[in-house]
Amino acid sequence: MGRKRLIRVITYTLCIVMAGFVYGIFAKYTGLAIPCPIYAVTGLKCPGCGVTRMCLAMMRLDFHGAFLCHPVLFLLLIPLGIVFAGSAMTYVKDGTKKLKPWQNVILYISIVLLVGYGVVRNMI
Repeated sequence: MGRKRLIRVITYTLCIVMAGFVYGIFAKYTGLAIPCPIYAVTGLKCPGCGVTRMCLAMMRLDFHGAFLCHPVLFLLLIPLGIVFAGSAMTYVKDGTKKLKPWQNVILYISIVLLVGYGVVRNMI
């Protein structure tokens, strides 16, 4: 059973990564990206504004540029990666999809930091 779950996790992860690369290549060569509806309506940057530019910079291995595009999310990549890797390992091991308390804490802290960043950068 664990082998099926491992194959499922690998397949989903590869699909998401490939979709991201295809979108990144499309955005790079066409200049077209998904517009932010919050910014379009209010003129305010949402907590996610800059993620596409950050990902494009990371695809070029320009980590300084990626940090400048979205510093909070860039710094959260490692803890969020640990949360999702731990979640995937638990799922593969025993089929459990429920997050552990420490994973929930990291996710809640991340949400607070991202929303706080979204508010603060509109005030500056």
